[in-house]
Amino acid sequence: MEVSRIRALRGPNLWSRHTAIEAIVSCTAAERALEGMPGFEARLRALFPEIGVLAATSHEEAVTMAHAVESAALGLQAQAGCPVTFSRTAQTLEPGVFQVVVEYSEEPVGRLAFELAQTLCLAAVAEQPFDLGAALARLRELDEDVRLGPSTGSIVQAAVARGIPARRLTEGSLVQFGWGARQRRIQAAETDRSSAIAESIAQDKELTKKLLEAAGVPTPAGRPVRDAEDAWAAACEIGTPVVVKPRDGNQGKGVAVNVETREQVMAAYAAAADVRSDVIVERCLTGSDFRMLVVGDKLVAAARRDPPLVIGDGVRTVRALVEQVNSDPLRGEGHATSLTKIRLDDIGLAVLARQGCTPNSVPPRGVRVILRNNANLSTGGTATDVTDDVHPDMAARAVAAAQMVGLDVCGVDVVCDSVLKPLEEQGGGIVEVNAAPGLRMHLSPSYGKGRAVGEAIISSMFADGDSARIPVVAVAGTNGKTTTVRLTAHILSCQGLRVGMTNSDGVYVAGRRIDTGDCSGPKSARNVLLHPDVDAAVFETARGGVLREGLAFDRCNVAVVTNIGMGDHLGLSYIHTVEDLAVVKRVVVQNVAPNGVAVLNAEDPMVASMADACPGTVIFFASDRHHPVLAMHRAQGRRVVYPDGDAIVAFQGGEQQRIPVADIPITRNGAIGFQVENAMAATAAAWALGVDWQTIRAGLGSFVNDAATAPGRFNVFNYRGATVIADYGHNPDAIVALVRAVDAMPAKRRSVVISGAGDRRDDDIRRQTEILGDAFDEVILYQDACQRGRADGEVVALLRQGLANARRAQAIEDIRGEFLAIDTALARLESGDLCLILIDQVEEALAHIASRVGAAG
Repeated sequence: MEVSRIRALRGPNLWSRHTAIEAIVSCTAAERALEGMPGFEARLRALFPEIGVLAATSHEEAVTMAHAVESAALGLQAQAGCPVTFSRTAQTLEPGVFQVVVEYSEEPVGRLAFELAQTLCLAAVAEQPFDLGAALARLRELDEDVRLGPSTGSIVQAAVARGIPARRLTEGSLVQFGWGARQRRIQAAETDRSSAIAESIAQDKELTKKLLEAAGVPTPAGRPVRDAEDAWAAACEIGTPVVVKPRDGNQGKGVAVNVETREQVMAAYAAAADVRSDVIVERCLTGSDFRMLVVGDKLVAAARRDPPLVIGDGVRTVRALVEQVNSDPLRGEGHATSLTKIRLDDIGLAVLARQGCTPNSVPPRGVRVILRNNANLSTGGTATDVTDDVHPDMAARAVAAAQMVGLDVCGVDVVCDSVLKPLEEQGGGIVEVNAAPGLRMHLSPSYGKGRAVGEAIISSMFADGDSARIPVVAVAGTNGKTTTVRLTAHILSCQGLRVGMTNSDGVYVAGRRIDTGDCSGPKSARNVLLHPDVDAAVFETARGGVLREGLAFDRCNVAVVTNIGMGDHLGLSYIHTVEDLAVVKRVVVQNVAPNGVAVLNAEDPMVASMADACPGTVIFFASDRHHPVLAMHRAQGRRVVYPDGDAIVAFQGGEQQRIPVADIPITRNGAIGFQVENAMAATAAAWALGVDWQTIRAGLGSFVNDAATAPGRFNVFNYRGATVIADYGHNPDAIVALVRAVDAMPAKRRSVVISGAGDRRDDDIRRQTEILGDAFDEVILYQDACQRGRADGEVVALLRQGLANARRAQAIEDIRGEFLAIDTALARLESGDLCLILIDQVEEALAHIASRVGAAG
């Protein structure tokens, strides 16, 4: 068994809507049927008893080693606690080669599970041991390390539950909600509305106290100290017991409470100074430690925090009792679990010493031994929910403290006897105000009711019903994608929207190109969704990106599929037939929002059949208004677009909008059929988004198909009275469409300049010149700059083979180099001729043609 080409599918994909690992697994002849491997499954189950059923997709298929790897990779993740359920193994056309797909919740965990699954299966083959416990421990440890912590995770879960898209921007806790101009961001429990100034104030305990005092909020007396001696002097001034803590700190680090003696103050100062050089000493308020969570102008949760402690049994030492408490699976390191393990560090030892104990002391039965003077969960404390008990006046004080500091999400620490009474009545006070507060004490308190604090934060960021999404149009198909994308984006820009657009030419935001090259994949689309100046997005969605990584979005408002044709990279990535290709193109339709629309070409049977896969509604378009699929759709009162006489018609339920083709420049008064189809697709997409018809007409009428607006898309030049057309058509279906278009244009003599892409099948390369040889008088062949894996001269030889039986082309010439081929063709033109140049290096070739046209005057 050999595993190769492991990919992470990070969005909806060919197989499912789940994120997944896809791998190519090659099996030996013996591994292609496990029933021919006696004892293998029994050994595998002995090594991993919880592995699922080993089964093929079809009853007619044999169960192979690839299926064993699939089940093992999924099962290992599930046993490690990952919420995964989907997997699949598919046979390719190559004997013994399989595509294995397994869902993941965290990509590094999914990759490790695949690696461990291989090791497990090979161990079963070789009758070797496999340490299942160690494997699951590795997966759990990695999962805990890379997944979002409970605070950030609860906010993300609340957003997803509301249909708000979430994207993790770093390996840490920085998350974006929503898309484009409607996006918001959080860092843990801190939102993008939490200013750096407010955060800085909250970290400065002395400044915080001054501001709270100015707002009339009760706080304990205290002051900053310079050194240990000054700390003892401050304690004497204030009166013991006191609290000694860093001036700038969090999570209870370096904080000591109930400090009374000089020795204790000295030790507490040293511990605080290890965390920060600036230290504060303040009066120790009596009572319990409460955390109030303020979101916006509301108190949304409150918890009493109790310090970490053990209860003696008269038998075990303090150290043994701590180990017993720490064995609770709810306790872990850091913030990933609901409780944190208790630490016997210097501060803990000092607290024990104040009680006359050491870690080796054996406390009497029932005696409570405190192990920390503060009650932070991060140091091993516990929490009890008291939200429903908080007095309105106390809640108002907490909100006032948060607003005085300027925090929209704030953890307010209060020390008092009870939350049932106002602070002033019991001598309590607010001791700290915290930015980015931990939420787990409210989500999963040790005792009492968990609170939906993630939902509260999301509700403060987004109004009810706000999904934070911008309109997204995804365009797929073999031909016409780029022009349809550009035209749709242009129409939306006419509505005043700042449009983000990706296509095979680059990435554009509000008409400005921000990236170059073929940007029709998910990475470029994700970058557009990240951009804060984008009000709507239109994405060219190429086959390759869907196969490599899946979609960049979870769902779109409109999916357009123009057509499915031969020659669109068939033979690559296990896509061998147009039927295979249609399944890939269908992914955008399957992921239309329930209230969204699929715009489909009714004349293409494979495209039309995608209507059944659309969760939303469908608009059909067709060049033949009487096409049965379109006619049935129209008769059912549904939306259709078609040409009628000299106009494009958008029709639904007896009402229609007519747009004369004379008012759509790219169609050249309706003479260019494929541009009419592109205009219909863009019209339907805009209609689906609810764009008003005046704007649609204006957009269609003002879109100019020149080299600047739509490079390489039927760009027309006048060269000394001859017509020159530059186009990026690169497959047989595109060639057929171009031939039909130029046939409608008058010319004395017709010539064509062509090369071929080396990553196409031999038959597809030959087919291009078979078509051109019957339509043009002269064919000029050239070898382009990149042969894409072909030998020197191989592509040109295939093109020449396609011309072997040409019925029309008389002159055939081979040229080395695209620009030389262009110059050769231009030099032969006379007034009234027509030359179609199928360009390869789009921008460079167009610039070269423009320079020659300009020089010709």
